[in-house]
Amino acid sequence: MPVSKKEFSECPIDAMLSVIDGRWKGTILWRLSEGPMRTGELRRSIPGMTERMLIRHLQELVRDGILVRRQERSLPPCVRYSISKYGMTLLPVLEMICAWGRTHLRIMNGSCRMSGSADRRAAAARAAKTARPPTLSASGPSSRE
Repeated sequence: MPVSKKEFSECPIDAMLSVIDGRWKGTILWRLSEGPMRTGELRRSIPGMTERMLIRHLQELVRDGILVRRQERSLPPCVRYSISKYGMTLLPVLEMICAWGRTHLRIMNGSCRMSGSADRRAAAARAAKTARPPTLSASGPSSRE
């Protein structure tokens, strides 16, 4: 398994975050979870991301063993990226992060309309009661929402 050039940490959370650390890496992985994509397809599917940043993140994800880069013999040359078998083990983690993010957005959107910390705590408690984690099965993540 390739080793990241980033500073090594014994903390497992730091190890995981070092792999997905980057403004666009989560979005890239989410797009590729639907299937292999060409570089141009990826770039067009993520508005606001520069080509330079896309290439940088793709190189890092390939280096860390999360993505597979396949150059097809065609004219014009075509490069496709897909999630590696090892990278697929990261998808349930991303699904859980996504579920938490949805809950967090609901809480934050609700707290913007409320005043006072007691109201925010009550909104957080309500959201926590209604938040359900995605179900994980052998076939991969699926959301109950």
